[in-house]
Amino acid sequence: MNFNPVIRGAKRAANDESSVYEILDAGFLCHVAFQHEGQTLMIPTAYGRSGSGLYLHGSAKNFMLNQIVNGQTVCISVTHLDGIVLARTLFDTSVNYRSVVLFGKADLISDESERMHGLKVITENIIKGRWDEVPVGDTNQLKATMVVKFEIETASAKIRNEGPKGDDTVTHEAWSGHIPLVTTASTPIPDEKFGKILPLSESVKNFVAEHQ
Repeated sequence: MNFNPVIRGAKRAANDESSVYEILDAGFLCHVAFQHEGQTLMIPTAYGRSGSGLYLHGSAKNFMLNQIVNGQTVCISVTHLDGIVLARTLFDTSVNYRSVVLFGKADLISDESERMHGLKVITENIIKGRWDEVPVGDTNQLKATMVVKFEIETASAKIRNEGPKGDDTVTHEAWSGHIPLVTTASTPIPDEKFGKILPLSESVKNFVAEHQ
């Protein structure tokens, strides 16, 4: 993996593989930017990481997936918002975050064993353990599912995790500091259409426990 230099806010650069992978593994939603007939488009989608590659999936008719396997360089970004930073001036107000920007190419996965591996990687990245609890789908559903692998060629990562900066000499008195933000899981809501409420699956119990 090669790294793009961080110009703006260079002191916040975290250009090493471990930082890139940690940021990617902390989430499962990315934004994919690509070109179609001269128009730049960006679409959010779920992902799962395996090594230096990201697996994406969707309908075999998915517009974005069919576009990004045409050999073009694709840009994928992931951002986690960790807090609001309130300084004594609006100019110095900021946010705490972890972000990566990735460039590379995507390939259609046709090998069935890798297709299933990609689907498992995505599933386990969203909620670990769910893959072993429910079936993937029937034959027709699997045939209608497209799996793509994006290989990271170049990347850049930035992290900000501190309080206000730059307002050291401001004499105007107002509260300053930062407000941490975290994603938490609320009480799971059961699907009642089957007329029977089942106990929580282990994957759900573990996910809620980790995110409370």
